[in-house]
Amino acid sequence: MMNNTNHRWRSTLLAAVFSLATGLSFTTELSAQDAAAPAPAPAAAAAPAPAPAPAPAAEAAPAGPTLEQRIFDLEKYVQNVQPGKDGDKTWTSNIAGPGPGHNAWQMISTALVIFMTLPGLALFYGGLVRSKNVLSVLAQCMGIAGLVTILWWACGYSLSFGAGNAFIGDLQYKMLDGVSPYAAGAGYWWISDAMWAMFQLSFAIITPALIVGAIAERMKFISVLVFVALWMFAVYFPFAHMVWSATGFMCGPLNPDATIKALDFAGGTVVHMTSGWSALILCLLVGKRKGFGKEKMAPHSMVLCAVGTGMLWVGWYGFNAGSALGADGIAANAFMTTTLAAATAGFVWAMLEWVLRGKPSVLGFCSGIVAGLVVITPGAGFVTATSSVIIGVLAGVIPFLAVAYLKSILGYDDALDTFGVHGVGGTLGAILTGVFADEKANAVVGGLKEGLLGNQLKAVALTIVWSVVATLVITLIVKIVVGLRPDTEVETIGLDLAEHGEAGYEH
Repeated sequence: MMNNTNHRWRSTLLAAVFSLATGLSFTTELSAQDAAAPAPAPAAAAAPAPAPAPAPAAEAAPAGPTLEQRIFDLEKYVQNVQPGKDGDKTWTSNIAGPGPGHNAWQMISTALVIFMTLPGLALFYGGLVRSKNVLSVLAQCMGIAGLVTILWWACGYSLSFGAGNAFIGDLQYKMLDGVSPYAAGAGYWWISDAMWAMFQLSFAIITPALIVGAIAERMKFISVLVFVALWMFAVYFPFAHMVWSATGFMCGPLNPDATIKALDFAGGTVVHMTSGWSALILCLLVGKRKGFGKEKMAPHSMVLCAVGTGMLWVGWYGFNAGSALGADGIAANAFMTTTLAAATAGFVWAMLEWVLRGKPSVLGFCSGIVAGLVVITPGAGFVTATSSVIIGVLAGVIPFLAVAYLKSILGYDDALDTFGVHGVGGTLGAILTGVFADEKANAVVGGLKEGLLGNQLKAVALTIVWSVVATLVITLIVKIVVGLRPDTEVETIGLDLAEHGEAGYEH
């Protein structure tokens, strides 16, 4: 009897601890066990009382989830998949809102991606320009962050993830109406709808900021802002919708009716290809920097560039592993493949420099690391470890050739190699995802593997054509409305003093 009592109280204590840890309003087993125990002998029989009058019929309250159903939903939370058994709607999960662990990872990931832009990309680009233009790059990154955030709140999120049609969303979420911090499911089962919107905002911020590298040191601040505002509507919002929305034209994993069933885990097409190909067209139309090819235009601070590279690498874990939308095995795989590809590409790029140019430069290591991060991005959650190393090798070779040789052969002034790294690298990554995607890494690949490479190539072609045409039109509009370049005197003095009234360094 003592053993049974102790067992019941241990069960009660365990259930209480479980309740505190999970947030479930758990009913202990003690009452059930006590109910099953023999009842005490009844007192002497009394005269039967008259039967009470029947109570008026009342609608029965819906039954709460059973113990089995609660455990089932808890298992689904741990697995980061949908609660509720096989679509059974007979109960409402007690943890149907944001799950604390997965939601916490999404918050961290969002902060990491914002960290990629400010300060990561700002310092990476800032170190690569001449000292007289370092603040202009920082100002452009900060200005883009503010502008894009306002657009995202007003209508950008809705145009990207509202139902809409296959190419663009609608205005159902304008001004983030109906995007609740306390609801889940807009992005994934266990993350807050508000965190999904903010996570996607962090992608929307960094994408146009990448373009800055191609036209650094020679485009007016007002022109950059007007270009970005138009570009978000013409390019980014449609591509975010087409690739990542459940009604999107190219969203293979979520839209069974997608015309192009492509895969893009974290932004090969949406982020890197759109920005990279747009950067190429913009730098061609803006023209070369004054003195390009005649004056020395070496980076003014490789220290800042290297620091920015490290920040980009760390932030990229939010970018790639965060795109698993929960702290699960797919996130761990994306974390692993991101690390392997980045380190491999950085090493390969520098070794190529050593062989071909006699010295492995810090700039080579930095460029290679970023190229590896770019190329692995669309496949980070879809490929295995060994595939990511192969991808890293190719990321260290192909973008290197584009930066070291293609740019000089064609003569364009891609100041900070945005096209060579992001345009070429993003395109390479999208294609390699079609080659190396493996259902061992992610089960969703199984249903899309047949014809995947063809679909990736179609997605690549559409992204290039759309980005190029849209950028041509937008740039012409900006040129007519506010102009593109400062005058020659301003460009000679530097954009820092002329446009921002400040100097990066006191001489």
